[in-house]
Amino acid sequence: MAKKEKSEYIIQAVSHALDLLEQFHDDVDELGVTELSKRLKLHKNNVFRLLATLESRGYIEQNKATENYRLGLKSLELGQTFIKQMGLLRQAKPILEKLVKQCNETSYVAIFKESHIVYLDVVETDQTVRVVSRVGTRLPAYCTASGKVHLAHMSEEELEEVLPDELEAHTPTTLADRDKLKAELKKIAEQGYAIDDEELDPGVRCIAAPIRDYTRRIVGAISISGPSMRMPMELIEKELAPLVVKAAEELSTRLGYHK
Repeated sequence: MAKKEKSEYIIQAVSHALDLLEQFHDDVDELGVTELSKRLKLHKNNVFRLLATLESRGYIEQNKATENYRLGLKSLELGQTFIKQMGLLRQAKPILEKLVKQCNETSYVAIFKESHIVYLDVVETDQTVRVVSRVGTRLPAYCTASGKVHLAHMSEEELEEVLPDELEAHTPTTLADRDKLKAELKKIAEQGYAIDDEELDPGVRCIAAPIRDYTRRIVGAISISGPSMRMPMELIEKELAPLVVKAAEELSTRLGYHK
């Protein structure tokens, strides 16, 4: 008995569902049933059933204001799993270790998830006074260096979606004013790194730069964190920021990114 080709096992409905998901790419945030029907060359009823199925599993969600559809959080989770499988953490470890040797401050790698920053790994300094490790914790993106790196490369619409309605002032230096925050994000996008100047915790400063993969998307951030007394702004701008940017570029290259 001849062995069947893999193409003979393809389930049409699953194929259509994947075709639908692939319509959402870099420059397409939301799509309606009519547009999807045209793109997929499927009847609207079939498209609606596909959307309902994917929505029930969290891969697609509906924007209640526009009634259009966009990718859901489950798609993000799959993407993040892929990043880990590609070796983000494995590739990051030696770079974090080298960074700590260069500056003798704690270094992190973090990802953006649901309006927050999640720290995935850390290499700590051996200095007695250090910042408490935050691996696994979720912190608001707008008042962390790693979070601001991600926000700085988002569109106006994306920012409105991910920023909370009210920006809580965690410290006197938190950018809790939307206009001031957006001005800061513009500066970050231009200079290539972000600084958390005691914006989440008093007495703690942080510098972060973006990690990009082979698709040129920002998939995470590398950061240095330490007590403000050891990290004056002059030292950050002259020495630490260039170190972080170089480390992020090295990791991005390992993930297939090319300028």
